[in-house]
Amino acid sequence: MAQADDPTGPADGHNHPSAAAPSSAAPTTAAKPWGGVFDAATDARVEAFSESVSYDRRLFQQDIRGSVAHATMLAAVGVLTDDEKNQIIEGLTQIGWEIAAGKFVFKQELEDVHMNIERALVDRIGDVGRKLHTGRSRNDQVSLDFRMWVRDAIDQLDQLLADLQRAFVGRAAQDEGVILPGYTHLQRAQPVLAAHYWLAYVEKYQRDRDRLADCRKRVNLLPLGTAAMAGTTIPIDRQMVADDLGFEGLVANSLDSSSDRDFAVEFVAALSLIAVHLSGWAEEWILWSTTEFNFIKLPQQFCTGSSIMPQKINPDVLELTRGKSARVIGSLQSLLVLTKGLPLAYNRDLQEDKERVFDAADTVRKCLELAAPLVAGSELKRESIAERLDRGYLDATTFMEHLIHLGVPQRTAHGIVGKLVGQAMKAEVRLADLPLAAYQELCPELDESLYNVLGVEHAVQAFRSVGSTRPELVAEQVKLWSHRLGTNAGLGMNETKPS
Repeated sequence: MAQADDPTGPADGHNHPSAAAPSSAAPTTAAKPWGGVFDAATDARVEAFSESVSYDRRLFQQDIRGSVAHATMLAAVGVLTDDEKNQIIEGLTQIGWEIAAGKFVFKQELEDVHMNIERALVDRIGDVGRKLHTGRSRNDQVSLDFRMWVRDAIDQLDQLLADLQRAFVGRAAQDEGVILPGYTHLQRAQPVLAAHYWLAYVEKYQRDRDRLADCRKRVNLLPLGTAAMAGTTIPIDRQMVADDLGFEGLVANSLDSSSDRDFAVEFVAALSLIAVHLSGWAEEWILWSTTEFNFIKLPQQFCTGSSIMPQKINPDVLELTRGKSARVIGSLQSLLVLTKGLPLAYNRDLQEDKERVFDAADTVRKCLELAAPLVAGSELKRESIAERLDRGYLDATTFMEHLIHLGVPQRTAHGIVGKLVGQAMKAEVRLADLPLAAYQELCPELDESLYNVLGVEHAVQAFRSVGSTRPELVAEQVKLWSHRLGTNAGLGMNETKPS
């Protein structure tokens, strides 16, 4: 079957050749796979209200893969003959090709992607196609397809996060030796190496990858074979299907299998944290790109202009990345509210889960696809940074700790340096510009060597603790991450965090 570039399927259900199309014929009870007990046709308004094929059609690859595995198992346990199995697989494969090519017309009255594919199969191979649904329900079929889709999406997002990590590690090597002012409360605090700054984002995105990997473990359990809610009397082999489709285990309880979507909620929760991390990075670079900060030059191909102000170069991609985090977080809220009051087992409410999951995954994917090249294509404004680096008394904490090394109690040292900073602020000079007498008045044991401690360059070199911005330690981390992301690319789920 044809594979799309995006393993999770098309981004939306609009203006696509294979989008849901209403049938020209009036619906009848016989057209419904569940219509035997009904005497009246479904109201057209109900069909329009309850259909999901306009968006769940993007599950077609997963649906066909699952049905092929199910048919193969049914043949192995003697429910299907080998000839029947081959007819089913051949028919499903052809349908998959047609959907991928945009030549398949989905019908609204068939409700969803699953019934559309099954009806097309029956139309092509007759009663043999009607045997495919033996031993399963749409409840476990939907859960299977959805789990497979989420699993595929996790794998794709993991790769994109790794690409973004590589972009930041590349910046760390490129900006070696550059010192930045670090901030707390958006006020200048202490000096840090630019490389150390970039590696902070690498760590954040590694935790995001780890969360996705952990979520994948709970996603990757086979629900198929639990049927509607109690199991089936057909002698199926669930483990065979699990092995065929790459699942690590089986959902153990049939009621639980069809009733819960916690795997989807967990997935979107992980996506929400990715979106939060992307939003924080975007906000910081939006500030840095302003004239007031003037720290970074963004690539113009990732910016836009103004329709009235000709001088403007606006960081629209970063602003949209920040804004789109709200969509992802909103999807998480929707899923939590959707599932909070559902009794066992399956309830139709769960049809509402997919659009939220699809939108959250699509949104994060699009942000990540732009983030890596934007990071790689930006440039630190070194001269502008260096020109103002000594402002803000970034060396004050390091000098306080120098006094501690000399035996001064921490609180006493804090007070001494605070008074010295106050004097420097009034005189509008750096700490290093204060005369020795000002220091000796507060701490008589100080001598000229104190000036070897002051200044951002000295401050950076003075750090000692593991995980700090000391140049040797940062260089070691850059080397570790470069090796990890270069030779173990895409294996975030099995990697060991560097010390």
